[in-house]
This record gives sequence, C-alpha cells and structure tokens, in this order.
Amino acid sequence: MIVYHGSTEIIKNPDVAHSKKYLDFGCGFYVTTFENQAKKWAVRKSMRQEKTPVVNVYELSDNLDDFRVLSFEKENEKWLDFVCACRKGQPLNKEYDIIIGNVADDDVFKTVDMYFRGLWDKEKVLSEL
Repeated sequence: MIVYHGSTEIIKNPDVAHSKKYLDFGCGFYVTTFENQAKKWAVRKSMRQEKTPVVNVYELSDNLDDFRVLSFEKENEKWLDFVCACRKGQPLNKEYDIIIGNVADDDVFKTVDMYFRGLWDKEKVLSEL
C-alpha cells in the first residue's frame, strides 16, 4: 500500500521524535493514503515555516499482523473519546504501533473543538459528525 506524508523536508526514515504531542492520535508519524491530503498538509506546514512543501511517499505492507493496530472505521463515540484524550496529552496511543482512522479536517476539527471546549455535548457532536 502506498502512503504519503506532507512535510517541508525529505524524510527517509520516519520517526516520532519530531511529532507534536497534542494531535488527534497523539505523538506519532502521520501518513495518509490520499496524496492530495498530504499535499495540503505540506503546503500548510510550508506556509508556517516559509519552506518548500514536500510529499514523502512510502510503501507500507498490507500485512499488519505483527503490529498492535487500533482501527477506527468512522468517527464515532470511541473515536471522539480517543481523539479528545490524545489532544489532552493522555498517552493512549502508546498501547498501539499503528492507529488507523480519520484525523479531523477543518470541519471535523471545529465540531470536535466545540465538544473539547465544553460548548457542545457528546450527543450533539456525534450527530454533527
């Protein structure tokens, strides 16, 4: 499977050392199967850093049997709880080698943020997702 990572530099050996802590799935190396999404990430990062956007391409094995995998099929209550805990810095992701699921795009981020800040209850957020 081909995966992409948006950045401002070529990354030959992915690592989590440069990751921010309070992301949707916690500290990690984020990739996507959507090249256009990686391009958007790269451009967004390049504008903040005033650098050239780079899309790194990797081959990821389809066989993940040797890894501890958590997979979210859709944004649901379990996904929301996990994302909010990770955004609070709770290290839930350390139990897993790979987490598969949607990260919050701009619209989803706004919706989750309303819950995260206590402005909407969980029922309202889940109906919006």
